[in-house]
Amino acid sequence: SGIPGISTMLQSAKKRVVSDGLFYAELNKFLSSELAEESYAGVEIKQTPTATEITIHATRVRDVHGENGRRLRELTTLIEKRFGFKKGGVILYTHKVLEKGLCAAAQCESLRYKLEMGLPVRRACFGILRYVMESGARGCEVIVSGKLRAQRAKAQKFRDGYLLRTGQAAEDYLD
Repeated sequence: SGIPGISTMLQSAKKRVVSDGLFYAELNKFLSSELAEESYAGVEIKQTPTATEITIHATRVRDVHGENGRRLRELTTLIEKRFGFKKGGVILYTHKVLEKGLCAAAQCESLRYKLEMGLPVRRACFGILRYVMESGARGCEVIVSGKLRAQRAKAQKFRDGYLLRTGQAAEDYLD
């Protein structure tokens, strides 16, 4: 009933895809908690024959590097220990996000800090919305949910400009 070994080959490919996705999710969560104050904006992972290259996207790259690259070396050893890489098996690079206003993750961190500082929700959201639109975006939507003022939780949406919301185009082009 079929060529032997094909089902096991497909199974191992499925496991590899799932394990790669889990590694990406765990690494993204780890880096977002470690680099929250440096405006962490995302990560890219590239497998090479010699090592795993990880590119960290942030708006303040200098803070990610630390003094003489010390923070970057600390992050490298933390990632090697946490995920079981051999020494020298991980190479970290940094990439500066040039358009901070067009990076959703950076704006999310900015909104978080504004709300933690006690700025009213509407004012913080409209400030983010204005900054994004001035940066050249065609449209933007900010959704804040939870206990905003009273005990009861609710969600507020703030929109400006043209925004795709349905279909494949929304999947392809929205950040």
